[in-house]
Amino acid sequence: MDFISLLIFAGALLVAAGSPGPSIAALVARVITKGFRDVFPFLLAMWIGEGVWLSLAVFGLAMVGQTFHLAFVVVKWLGVAYLLFLAWKMWFAPVKLRDGGLPREDSPIRLFMAGMAVTLGNPKIVMFYMALLPTIVDLAAVTVAGWLKLTLTMALVLIAIDLAWVFAAAQARRFLKSERAIRAANRVSAGMMGGAAGAIAARS
Repeated sequence: MDFISLLIFAGALLVAAGSPGPSIAALVARVITKGFRDVFPFLLAMWIGEGVWLSLAVFGLAMVGQTFHLAFVVVKWLGVAYLLFLAWKMWFAPVKLRDGGLPREDSPIRLFMAGMAVTLGNPKIVMFYMALLPTIVDLAAVTVAGWLKLTLTMALVLIAIDLAWVFAAAQARRFLKSERAIRAANRVSAGMMGGAAGAIAARS
């Protein structure tokens, strides 16, 4: 795996992952509503999920996605359902401020599972790794060492992009000091989360 191929892969991933989509919408909505400290299980799941798709593509296991298509469809709709559930919770979340904080966060396990469902069921991510990646990298020539280089490159790009979104959302959240502002943020975040669910559901 030469440096030019890695650079092209990083550039393509930067464009694809940096553009707002269901995963980013869910991430931003979560940070605005709950803050950034409890969002890392969600982020970790997103990164692992993308690593799964990268590995499937590199090792020629696209056939797995076809053979077990129903399993991926189930994962997709579980992700949609959970995002809608989170949107409902955000819409009706209490706005009473206690000890200078916002409502309590969900458990790390729930956040991790939500991140995995969103990532594994996101057609945008599937299309990048299963359709676009083979046009960027000669997957037939990728060795285990090459896969490790691609995985490291993917991790660095995704970490930079996602943490930038988290930082931007956290800065926006700093202005949410009143109960009215919190309620408005909850409603906006609920709309974004619902929109993310709709975007995933609408894509085949």
